[in-house]
Amino acid sequence: MAMEWNNNLSTGVMWQDRQHKELFKRVNKLLDAMTVGLGKEEVGRLLKFLDEYFVVHFEAEEQAMTRCDYPDAVAHLSEHTRFIEDVSRLEAEAEAGASTTLVMQTQSKVVDWFINHIGEVDKKLGECILKADSARKGKG
Repeated sequence: MAMEWNNNLSTGVMWQDRQHKELFKRVNKLLDAMTVGLGKEEVGRLLKFLDEYFVVHFEAEEQAMTRCDYPDAVAHLSEHTRFIEDVSRLEAEAEAGASTTLVMQTQSKVVDWFINHIGEVDKKLGECILKADSARKGKG
């Protein structure tokens, strides 16, 4: 069953939301594949995408934290590191062959990331980014 994007996940920062929506789309591909018994085939594609996503998205967020002097940067970066480590463990399992358990663990880990990280932690970062951007525009 596919998840639907909603405003509870939106940070209000266009680049950040665009990147989150792409991740959302990729997770939905896995969920759709799972419903027709093809989760094992799709999980590898999602894990490969996540490797690329970490480089682009986390770097962009880290730069934004610096620009807006984000007070919770250390905790936020710690969550990024933990997620990367979790996905690395899943990738190591996938190398031995995708199993139904691996598919379920991957789906669970990424859905949890949406709810708890994007829906809460990234929203706080988004507020800081928007406030800093607004202050910069006011000075320009």
